[in-house]
Amino acid sequence: MPARPAAPAGPPVPDDVLAGLSAERRELFDLRVQRWWPDLRDGLADVYPAEVVDGLAQRLLASAAAAYAEREEDLHRLDQERTLRPDWFQEPTMLGYAAYTERFAGTLAGVHDRLGHLADLGVTYLHLMPVLQPRSGDSDGGYAVADYRAVRSDLGTVEDLRDLARALRGRGVSLVLDLVLNHVAREHAWAQAARRGDEHHRRYFRIHPDRSVPDAYERTLPEVFPDFAPGNFTWDDELDGWVWTTFNAFQWDVDWSNPDVLVEYADIVLFLANLGVDVLRLDAIAFLWKRLGTTCQNEPEVHSLTQVLRALTRIACPAVLLKAEAIVAPADLVHYLGRGRHHGRVSDLAYHNTLMVQVWSMLAARDVRLATHALRALPAVPTSTAWITYVRCHDDIGWAISDADAEAVGLSGFWHRSFLSDWYSGEFPGSSARGLVFQENPATRDRRISGTAADLTGLTAAREAGDDAGVDAAVARVLMAHAVVLAWGGIPVLWMGDELGQSGDPGWAGEEGHEADNRWVHRPWLDDAELAAAADPATVPGRVLAGLRHLVRVRAGLPHLHASVAAEVLEVSDPGVLAVLRRHPVGDLLCLYNVTGEWRAWPGHRVRELGLAEAEDALTGAGVPWGGDGDVWLPPAGALWLRVPDRPASSR
Repeated sequence: MPARPAAPAGPPVPDDVLAGLSAERRELFDLRVQRWWPDLRDGLADVYPAEVVDGLAQRLLASAAAAYAEREEDLHRLDQERTLRPDWFQEPTMLGYAAYTERFAGTLAGVHDRLGHLADLGVTYLHLMPVLQPRSGDSDGGYAVADYRAVRSDLGTVEDLRDLARALRGRGVSLVLDLVLNHVAREHAWAQAARRGDEHHRRYFRIHPDRSVPDAYERTLPEVFPDFAPGNFTWDDELDGWVWTTFNAFQWDVDWSNPDVLVEYADIVLFLANLGVDVLRLDAIAFLWKRLGTTCQNEPEVHSLTQVLRALTRIACPAVLLKAEAIVAPADLVHYLGRGRHHGRVSDLAYHNTLMVQVWSMLAARDVRLATHALRALPAVPTSTAWITYVRCHDDIGWAISDADAEAVGLSGFWHRSFLSDWYSGEFPGSSARGLVFQENPATRDRRISGTAADLTGLTAAREAGDDAGVDAAVARVLMAHAVVLAWGGIPVLWMGDELGQSGDPGWAGEEGHEADNRWVHRPWLDDAELAAAADPATVPGRVLAGLRHLVRVRAGLPHLHASVAAEVLEVSDPGVLAVLRRHPVGDLLCLYNVTGEWRAWPGHRVRELGLAEAEDALTGAGVPWGGDGDVWLPPAGALWLRVPDRPASSR
């Protein structure tokens, strides 16, 4: 990275832009600039040549000032509220829900009609999958954006989005949208200008006249979609060159080494923030920086650029959070919440992909030793940040299990990953999972998996077979998996349909543009019949929904689950029981999970050593379920959240 020039004493604030504001509001902006200017400028100095840093910083500050001046009054108030309560997103009352707008409610206006369902669940964070205008035809599920300042015409308008954000804000729900940072659709205005020969916009992309440079990069680059988008470069006749396309031929990677690209995206961030978006999911963030001889993922410049964007939002719109969509190896994952000099200065939120993978690994292997080792090995993250935890998401499950972690517990990483793919595709003897293999790589035998939670836990198969005992066992697995992520801390996010135990879409391949991408199997339309059936707690949807509601309500009342409190995975006593301890000033919370199909015990002496012999299970209100042998016993797929209850003063 270039040498960092010395920072000036202080930046000149663009008073001309702020002239129409009150003296108090101008002073507030100035105070924010003084606070966040070092982060902004230091991040720039990490990435760009010294001679451009000061001018670039001023361009960004001018954008921040303009956005601040245009920000609506209620958003300014929200900025102040969240500045005074900076841990608002870390509270155990937070619950996320993620969905494709059209599959959840048809349109943005239609979402208003579903708000009762979300309120009933306790949702405070709503992630609507890509709503910005994509290219026509195949758009990688909306992630090939053609216009960042327009909404998909089938979903509504920019004003519909603003109205929805207001309605959600009035209910205490934060709106989350995707911001694709790594690439644009080849139909985007920048790409169109580049194809017309505009040199300014050609420099927004990485374009090569022949294969010499692309081939040099390809030696170390992985393939994201080896089945339908092999390689990382695409020839374009109009460009008369090879353009970098990590994901698909129609998604052109932008060149973040060009400062103009940063300024463009900074303006987009501020535009979306002023529409009322509370959280921006920074899509494909791991891929932003390209360096020859590497995988071009997780390069240090990525974190410096994120620091710049975060400082910019703290100045103009501090109610807004940044969330890193980095589905990477465990060792790389924690850097997206800040390590070293980036500690607490990058993304506020990041996906805990490792936890999700290990939940599914435990359920298949019925063994917690790998998960315990892998989760214990993760370094602590800044206490000002939070994980996004989840059982499922819109994407496939890639088995991000390192060979080193597997070897540490006596497993072969290759064969364990192969086992998981076999198990969840239903190929392994005894498996009742109904997942689909996604993007098999014949060279590495890497096979990712698609499917809903119901498909992967065996609930779909048991319902189809009329197997009541199988349904009971699968419902317990669904709820136990969600109990793990709900009690981890951070913001747990439910994937649409999983709250009803909804099966995958059998007609996924019949929709135009989806036939080659089986991830659409776990992106079904919300089933109104299942939603109606959930009103009856005796039905499968009713049982799953009631179970999740109960977990959410209990979670909301446990201060131990504040995201600033670390989840401490304890050493294994029984290989079938995961033990997680949360040490909070109000007392400890011990979470135990039986990942097997049989009754399993956890040593009573360990419960007593933790001072929890007189604890109660927060999930049931009952005392510790002691067995006659003095140990604590858990039913198949059972969960215990043990804490010493707070007694009224008169009874102490």
